Amino acid sequence: MNTTSTTTSAAATGRIVLLTTSHRVAPGLLSWPAWQVLRAADRVLCADGAHPQLPYLREAGIAVDEAAPSAEELVDACAGGRTVVVVATGEGEPALTDGLARLAGSGRVNMPELELLPASYDLPGARLLDLVQVMDRIRAECPWSSRQTHKGLAKYGIEEAYELVEAIEDGDREELREELGDVLLQVVFHARIAEEDPEEPFSIDDVAGTIVAKLIHRHPHVFGDETATTPEEVKAHWLRTKAEEKRRTSVTEGVPLGQPGLALAAKLASRVRTAGLEVPLPAREGFGYELLALAARAEAEGVDPEAALRAAARAYRDAIVETEGTRRP
Repeated sequence: MNTTSTTTSAAATGRIVLLTTSHRVAPGLLSWPAWQVLRAADRVLCADGAHPQLPYLREAGIAVDEAAPSAEELVDACAGGRTVVVVATGEGEPALTDGLARLAGSGRVNMPELELLPASYDLPGARLLDLVQVMDRIRAECPWSSRQTHKGLAKYGIEEAYELVEAIEDGDREELREELGDVLLQVVFHARIAEEDPEEPFSIDDVAGTIVAKLIHRHPHVFGDETATTPEEVKAHWLRTKAEEKRRTSVTEGVPLGQPGLALAAKLASRVRTAGLEVPLPAREGFGYELLALAARAEAEGVDPEAALRAAARAYRDAIVETEGTRRP
């Protein structure tokens, strides 16, 4: 076998490079291998004359032809060992790639080397940019969404939080993913509304920046010089830095009074216990005070009374359904 002639023949077929980019990365920010291929190419093609990358490529001295060749035409353009780069549009050039696959499968065409080269990559969290853009358009164009306020949406935030808890307790992974998305929507929706405030506007970036700064400050054992080897030490760091930030005059500050009663009672008991205070429960009669005592006892024993009651209520619901089934004719 003559390896020299085989290598020469393969080289003569040329090379097709399909260059893909992410719309979630700023135009012009391409990988170094992408720039190398673009500069060395014999020809660069793009079917979309309005492609956001084109001005940056041309500014870098790369000639780009606005053309949409067929698979056959593209193979012919590679004759003689030429390299042709196709800057893919947002759809990814499915017609072209399908045509190239048919030619390769026919066995009648000496195909050039085919390469898919991602020129820019989505970073983790990149799809959040899509959510922000979609929310921005919905806020501007949807008759219902464009009229919503923080107060009007408040009830939906509560509902979505409860549905998230239910998905967690059910152990349904698909439902959990969906409910997390619904909660995330509430955050993005409120942030979008907040941008329009005439006096104190803020954006989703401000929201993210605030929580990033808070997390870094409250984790000195991760981002600073302090150490923590147990969950208890981590909690101590968290409580100390939180106290420094808030400078509260009472342990009850920051406890939302509108939360469910058992959760509220447990939270107050937790604050009292953590602060090392000795505060006796009100010595009064009535179901409310009995429930308060049960909630405080549950918290002291490390039990979430709200979750415990929900679990018991679910068992009661199942018993109801079972009883109803036995009574059906």
